[in-house]
Amino acid sequence: MPILKGIVSVLLLVISTLFWGVPLILLTLAKVIAPGRHRKEWLLNHLCAVAQNWIGLNLWWMRRWLKPNLTLHIPNTLSTEQWWLVVSNHRSWTDIFILFMALHRRIPLPRFFLKHQLIWIPIVGLAFWALEFPFMRRFSREQIAKNPKLATIDRESTERICRQARNAPITILNFVEGTRFTVAKREAQQSPFQHLLRPKAGGIAQVISLLGDQLDGILDVTISYQNPSPTFWGFLCGKEAPITLEARQLAVPEWMLNANYYQEPQHKERFHAWINSLWQEKDTLLGTQTDHD
Repeated sequence: MPILKGIVSVLLLVISTLFWGVPLILLTLAKVIAPGRHRKEWLLNHLCAVAQNWIGLNLWWMRRWLKPNLTLHIPNTLSTEQWWLVVSNHRSWTDIFILFMALHRRIPLPRFFLKHQLIWIPIVGLAFWALEFPFMRRFSREQIAKNPKLATIDRESTERICRQARNAPITILNFVEGTRFTVAKREAQQSPFQHLLRPKAGGIAQVISLLGDQLDGILDVTISYQNPSPTFWGFLCGKEAPITLEARQLAVPEWMLNANYYQEPQHKERFHAWINSLWQEKDTLLGTQTDHD
């Protein structure tokens, strides 16, 4: 029965993607050939509407078909007319849909940092590109040592999305661990946290330096799974154990607004201290929830 449920869930996901893929492709083609930034922004707004409807349709059938055991704690101060930076831990592909269930139409459509390889996923990759999501190359230290210019490619992607973000309210979502948590990855990193990988401060430091005066706040999100090894397939099969999402609103610290992460070592150290402190609180919360489960 769970396998059959998972197959039906995949079919529903494919059908909804194909259905909304038609207007997505047409609008993307129009955006490519449209002259002038004003017309491109008008088409981008319509692409966002298509994406919101695709998300809404998927959430509708997931809530009724999968009936996830989900507990949400969300601030009541959220608005789609505001600018947000969302930072979250990362355990599974399920995280994306859990975040959508919590925040859909409560804040602007989130743009999140993506691995460049995801651009090749049929329809979905096109959607990410058309919606101007920032794609990250994630070069190794050895590659950057051989060609230092590679280090600026990801920064330029972040700068581009932040420049565009000044024109209309936006949400930028960052899984600051950079990859999904596993015990093996934690041990390989020698992470000081029990339930988390080491956070990376560079991305959020750049977003705050470029958008800090416009951000209405930082949403610190903690996603906890009772299942120690959650999978998206298990979620689609309707057999995922209880999931909890805690979101709290933080003000952007004043010192961050004029801090230069890449050029001033003291600011870099301060950003790392801030994100590590945040991650320590998150690790404690996850430990409490795990013990409670």
